[in-house]
Amino acid sequence: MKYSIFPLIFSLLISFSTYSQSYSPASGDTSDSPYKTSWLVDGPYLGLSLGLNVVGFKLIQDKEDLTLQELNDLSKDDVPGIDRFIAGNYSKRADEISYYPFYGSFAVPVVMMIADKNMRSNAGQISVLFLESMATTGAVYTLTAGLIDRPRPLVYNTSLPEEERTEKGAQRSFIAGHTAATASASFFAAKLYNDFYPDSAAKPYVWTAAALVPAYVGYLRSEAGKHFLTDNIVGYMVGAASGILIPEFHKKDRDLGVTPAMGVDLRGNEYQGLSLQYAF
Repeated sequence: MKYSIFPLIFSLLISFSTYSQSYSPASGDTSDSPYKTSWLVDGPYLGLSLGLNVVGFKLIQDKEDLTLQELNDLSKDDVPGIDRFIAGNYSKRADEISYYPFYGSFAVPVVMMIADKNMRSNAGQISVLFLESMATTGAVYTLTAGLIDRPRPLVYNTSLPEEERTEKGAQRSFIAGHTAATASASFFAAKLYNDFYPDSAAKPYVWTAAALVPAYVGYLRSEAGKHFLTDNIVGYMVGAASGILIPEFHKKDRDLGVTPAMGVDLRGNEYQGLSLQYAF
């Protein structure tokens, strides 16, 4: 994953939020929005998540190349069975194609904010949530990629030049950054549509599209020899969780409550306790 992508997204969203005329940072609460934000909470969270991105980028930059001895010691037999069939993959074409849905996914929430009247009136607020989602995904990606040394599948391809197999960028297979970022953006867009139009009949199609796009990116990244299956699975989960949960935690009608509970268990024993209920 290129180093510049997350800073580019952050700059775009911060600018979009800054020039949005309808957003009030003080209250963060508008009548036609399903969300509520507050700089007392969102400000520190953004600062922390962006700071973790900086730390992660530094860790990535400080990674060392794989030595020739380490390269010669690598064997496909050492790759877990679930990933072994991808070891040795390499496709420059798949790598190039993967950038189209990757970059395209970032445009979807922005287009929705511009094209939809209800979302446009809350564009600043939405862009803050989008920034938080991407910053969260970026923090997890950069920290794991910086701390974990896992050779990419292409490193096991002996037909490639040694320089390409040993350079430090080839040592950050986990997690799949393209897949994570795409999932974060696509699931954020689906969650956005779901919350603004909860009764829409199009919701199943929106969620299906949100699920398929990052899956396709993950497939292409594996074909390109950039990531193993497990790298993509974890990246997909991280991105999807960020894209869905960040807006969910900001919903106005989210309700968390504790109530007394009592009953009889499967063995016939009576019990008493507390029930934690979460409604959304």
